[in-house]
Amino acid sequence: MEIRHLVSFITIAEELHFGRAAQRLHLTQPSLSAQLQKLEKSLGVQLVARNSHEVKLTPAGREFEAQARLVVAQLDRAAEAAKATAAGRSGRLDVGYNLPASRHVLPDALARMTERHPDIEVSLWEKRTGPQLQALVDGALDIGMVYGHPSSPEFRYRRLLHRVPLVAVVGRRHRWAERPGVPFAELAGQDCVLFAREQCPAMYDSIFRAAAQNEISLAVTHTADDPGATAHMVSVRPLVGFASLPRAISMGMGGPGNGSVAVKLFDPVPTLDLYAVWRANESKPAVELFLDCLDFPDPVHIDTAAALQTRAVG
Repeated sequence: MEIRHLVSFITIAEELHFGRAAQRLHLTQPSLSAQLQKLEKSLGVQLVARNSHEVKLTPAGREFEAQARLVVAQLDRAAEAAKATAAGRSGRLDVGYNLPASRHVLPDALARMTERHPDIEVSLWEKRTGPQLQALVDGALDIGMVYGHPSSPEFRYRRLLHRVPLVAVVGRRHRWAERPGVPFAELAGQDCVLFAREQCPAMYDSIFRAAAQNEISLAVTHTADDPGATAHMVSVRPLVGFASLPRAISMGMGGPGNGSVAVKLFDPVPTLDLYAVWRANESKPAVELFLDCLDFPDPVHIDTAAALQTRAVG
């Protein structure tokens, strides 16, 4: 059974006249009759009864017409869906993001994407930078929003946010807890809790770059890859951890019932840039459409002192 045979049969059913049906299909009447015979032979039933005066469907033909229309309509929908996906007008897009992206990038980008391309389904996955980059390599993500940009030629990137500051995270009983800020050099005398570099290379490097600038060594005595675990550890041990300012605020550090406090670092203030990252060989049109929705004409700078003061007052 061939699709063209179904289309020919449906046309016969609509016209109930072989001449008009053949004309619509740009076929000769013998060719149309041959297609109907092949279809009936493949089914083993007669679909059309005709004589010199009329053409009509058999009871089997009437039932088959309804089902044939469903098949052809579904094939038409499948073809349109494939064309729309190939053109980037529909389909699925898997986007990874971190906390600053969720606050400063995604709301506007998703609003634009929904308005411009409502048939593209955007699935969101919150992950740290390292897992996002690995998911891009594996094909599990199409776009990542991460700290820093990878140096590998297999990625392309675009900067979204400038200077997201890092803060120190300490417990409420730590001697830094009541201080408005601490020079980075004072970390020389502190035991630190830090994550593995592969979790967030840009943040890790920013911390050690600030240490090198002050000519100090960091005593990393504990590890915790999860920001929540870092907060728990500093709340019970005299350790210093690190977090981005947006993460510290989102976790309510310094608020009622929270055992950890975010403290401003300066001289220097460790900072990060946020980037959109995608595969260099990416061929999915929806990726480019989403990137066009990431419109940031004015760089965003998150002020550490103002944000921490707002958090403390609020």
